[in-house]
Amino acid sequence: MAGVIAAKAGGFSVERPRHITESKWVQFVLISIAVLFLGFLLILPLISVFIEAFRKGTEVYFAALVEPEAASAIRLTLTTAAIVVPLNLIFGLAAAWAITKFRFKGKNLLITLIDLPFAVSPVIAGLIFVLLFGAKGLFGPWLQAHDIKIIFALPGIVLATLFVTFPFVARELIPLMQSQGTQEEEAAVTLGAKGWRIFFKITLPNIKWGLLYGIILCNARAMGEFGAVSVVSGHIRGTTNTMPLHIQILYNEYNFAGSFAIASLLVLLAVVTLVAKAIFEWKFRQQKLQEGE
Repeated sequence: MAGVIAAKAGGFSVERPRHITESKWVQFVLISIAVLFLGFLLILPLISVFIEAFRKGTEVYFAALVEPEAASAIRLTLTTAAIVVPLNLIFGLAAAWAITKFRFKGKNLLITLIDLPFAVSPVIAGLIFVLLFGAKGLFGPWLQAHDIKIIFALPGIVLATLFVTFPFVARELIPLMQSQGTQEEEAAVTLGAKGWRIFFKITLPNIKWGLLYGIILCNARAMGEFGAVSVVSGHIRGTTNTMPLHIQILYNEYNFAGSFAIASLLVLLAVVTLVAKAIFEWKFRQQKLQEGE
């Protein structure tokens, strides 16, 4: 049969896929191509960020991090993530629970809307909020009359970041909860358990690793978002610049030490995110293996 070869194992003929029986040199070539590709496109750029960040010494590096405008950008980025991630957590749980546990009209439409930020450019998302809440936008005159600032302020940055990140938690939970089915919840109902008790005792423990994985992805995107935030922030130094925007400004001003210092901090946050992601993936695989036993 094409694509498989026969091998003897314990007296039985076992068909093994051809891709795991390739010669050593073929495996070496394929692995080398993958490693070289990742090295040139991922590892070397990350290393160069830290080389440039420390080129003028540690004093310049740490001075760039504690500089008032940089400190403001760091605080704003962390504040935005601290607001956006819990809101996405609530929305993702509610959406996934509704889609996977109930039958209702418009379910497919809701799934499509959840995927919308993946199809819309972040810059377009930012422009949408400007058209809604800007000075000449749909709600702009009313907001100005009541002295409410959304665009070029924290609320606008939060809204733009919320839009581009809200699919992550829901999209991680929906397939997981669909694969688990509703049998355990239905059994709990027959035993007299109520909604919130079912959620905290049955649903949440079953999805905890997938939920944490979605939170990590959401947090990483929230801290690194550039396009939508760039449109709604106004680039006001020390006020509405997040870390990615501050990096761009410093680089355009040829302040390479400062821009790469902030960039290295983002890289460190990304590495922490990847480590946490790997841990939760491992935990999730262990949970699936235990469920399969």
